Amino acid sequence: MGEYQLDTVLSAVADPTRRAILDRLRVSDARVTELAREFPISLNSTSKHIKVLERARLVERHVRGRDHVLSLRAEALGEAVAWMTQYREFWEQRLAALEAFVLADADGDVDADAGTTSGALR
Repeated sequence: MGEYQLDTVLSAVADPTRRAILDRLRVSDARVTELAREFPISLNSTSKHIKVLERARLVERHVRGRDHVLSLRAEALGEAVAWMTQYREFWEQRLAALEAFVLADADGDVDADAGTTSGALR
């Protein structure tokens, strides 16, 4: 994923309405008018949110006669998650160090009665 595409995806999912549209499309495809009815915003506002999602390649539009049917394209989200996962090890190491600090006594010894600590701060 190029940096511009990642920026576009992260910007698109930063809005709660657009995330709700993605959640709705996760269940099934939907016509634009169906989506507009499900949100407390106008059809015009819904269409603007959909265009942002289309630019981010998170939603795909299929024109069937007069209907515009939208489908979720989760591949772009997967690529964003893969990018974020790179930082998981960084945060796990930081949390493990914090956990060891919290459980250690004044001499720096870990209390044996505290048990294993893996997962305690996750």
